[in-house]
Amino acid sequence: MSSTLEMTCQVLLVDDDPHLRQALSQTLDLAGFQVSTRADAQGLAAQLPTDWPGVVVSDIRMPGIDGLQLLEQLQQADPQLPVILITGHGDVPMAVQAMRAGAFDFLEKPFASDDLLASVRRALALRQLVLENRSLRLALADRQQLSARLLGRSPAMQRMREQLGALAAIDTDVLILGETGAGKEVVARALHDHSSRRNGPFVAINAGALAESVVESELFGHEAGAFTGAQKRRIGKFEFANGGTLFLDEIESMSLEVQVKLLRLLQERVVERLGGNQLIPLDIRIIAASKEDLRSSADQGRFRADLYYRLNVTPLRIPPLRERGDDVLSLFQHFADAASARHSLPVRELPAPARAQLLRHGWPGNVRELQNAAQRFALGLELGLQDPLASPAAQQAAANGGLSQQVDAYERALIAAELARPHNSLRSLAEALGLPRKTLHDKLRKHGLSLAAADLGDSD
Repeated sequence: MSSTLEMTCQVLLVDDDPHLRQALSQTLDLAGFQVSTRADAQGLAAQLPTDWPGVVVSDIRMPGIDGLQLLEQLQQADPQLPVILITGHGDVPMAVQAMRAGAFDFLEKPFASDDLLASVRRALALRQLVLENRSLRLALADRQQLSARLLGRSPAMQRMREQLGALAAIDTDVLILGETGAGKEVVARALHDHSSRRNGPFVAINAGALAESVVESELFGHEAGAFTGAQKRRIGKFEFANGGTLFLDEIESMSLEVQVKLLRLLQERVVERLGGNQLIPLDIRIIAASKEDLRSSADQGRFRADLYYRLNVTPLRIPPLRERGDDVLSLFQHFADAASARHSLPVRELPAPARAQLLRHGWPGNVRELQNAAQRFALGLELGLQDPLASPAAQQAAANGGLSQQVDAYERALIAAELARPHNSLRSLAEALGLPRKTLHDKLRKHGLSLAAADLGDSD
């Protein structure tokens, strides 16, 4: 009998008897298993990779390390790895003791081939279940870690975390799009930490902060004598990030000449130091980030179109804070609590008028601006925010969007302000706004608000 389970799992057979080893190997191979054999157990436990998808079948009586010692070593490495022991008649009590210590099964010589195959199938089925459970637990832990690092329960953040989790699982370059202060480097680090490259280096560089005269040397490196002042070889950021991830922020600020070199690097996965002739292979993931619309920049000739299309295969957009609804309040409290703890200050309760002001504000500086406001609040200072309805910049931004955007902005601000006032019921909240309750729910969804921000005495 052959099955998908048998074809995808492995059996490692350890026996010092060459005739028995050959016979058992043929039996397992004919049944469709992937079989490898060993004449001894020396160093075996250290050689098996983590989460190895197989089962070990081992004789007990062997020179050097015997089957019981091997079982103990394998148990230390992975207590859930199935080990089937082959015993002689006099070793049965010993095998029973071994099962109590964690062995999956034992077979007493001589045994029928069907008995061996049945035991191996059961062991592999258990191994597959164990590995699937581990994978699910890891995936759940990753989601929990993402939720802890990328705070927010708004639909926009939930979608972004789902996209980030999917992109972290595949080894592809990523383009992060987000406004100033939205947290592009935080997202890039999360992508790296939840990817298969997590044990490799994470190198972050802000292209906008590099002088034009040194950007190529910083990114690609140089050989001694490549230019005046280059007295010794320098390893560039791309080469330094080999085996890991390089985060390139503000990519829109790179010159067209440097963009050409970056495009070649992305396509060929090699780097050539300035002044050198050697092509150095790279095993690297590039995460680029921009606060600008690169498609528009490409249309205007300020960004290479071929580089834009090469990067835009897997884009990841960070939602601005103004699209995240009540996340503003939870993030503010998180940052305020952290600042209070850092400065050994008592935690302050956010009053209703301040909550309304936070919800009204347009947050042009996004999370960075919110964090600064929270720190000021924790220190007992004013929030330092300008009312968005009175802000000339915000009014101009709304005017640029047309009458409907202005009306929406004003309506959202009024609802958010009313949510911050105390009400003894949902009915009184709706009445204060002059809205039927169904209409209120519809407008809350429309503007990304929720009743979690409301001070309600009951929930009728």
